[in-house]
Amino acid sequence: MPTVELEAATVAIETAGVDHVVLEPTTLTLTERRIGVIGANGSGKSTLARLVNGLVSPTSGRVLVDGLDVARHGAQVRRRVAFAFTDPAAQLVMPTCVEDVELSLRRHETHPRRRRERALAVLERYGLAGHADVSVHALSGGQRQLLALAGVLAVEPTILVADEPTTLLDLANTRRIADLLFDLQQQVILVTHDLELARRCDRVLVVHEARVRFDGPPDAAIGDYLAAVAG
Repeated sequence: MPTVELEAATVAIETAGVDHVVLEPTTLTLTERRIGVIGANGSGKSTLARLVNGLVSPTSGRVLVDGLDVARHGAQVRRRVAFAFTDPAAQLVMPTCVEDVELSLRRHETHPRRRRERALAVLERYGLAGHADVSVHALSGGQRQLLALAGVLAVEPTILVADEPTTLLDLANTRRIADLLFDLQQQVILVTHDLELARRCDRVLVVHEARVRFDGPPDAAIGDYLAAVAG
């Protein structure tokens, strides 16, 4: 498995001349295949996840992926670390499904015909072959999230960071996306409000009031989270 390291990684945002700490100094080594991150809205859990591929930069400290400093080697890290957003609309920018996957592959396959063939193979792998030429706007919510995941996984990253990927989905599509995530060969860092998904992880972090207050087995982490939100 890949290794993600946070070394006293801190994130602060200056507002009206005052630093607001979004994530307190955090030191972690993440090597498990499935890592859950849970916490209330605004707790800092998405900030922690976005540090892994450089969507957010630490104010102090550093983040490493397989020994590469994310701040110094961002392009290399982003080839290893894919990021899936809560709302697939943040990722789906091309008119049709196959064109969207082709866009993801543009740096990996420069020949147009071979790029189209690879994109079609990706859609086949994720059950979207019949929607290749369909508008992304005509897809259901579950299909859009599936396409967004297919696009970022097309380049074969070693780590997938998924930020609440099932929040906008109904129960059936939540199960479909969850089963896909847990069947992947990649290391998955899953930010979620769904405690049943968290329970399926190997290790769970509880983020509360800008700090990791618990780090351990899923059942114990969920118990800690429920105690935290109860006050």
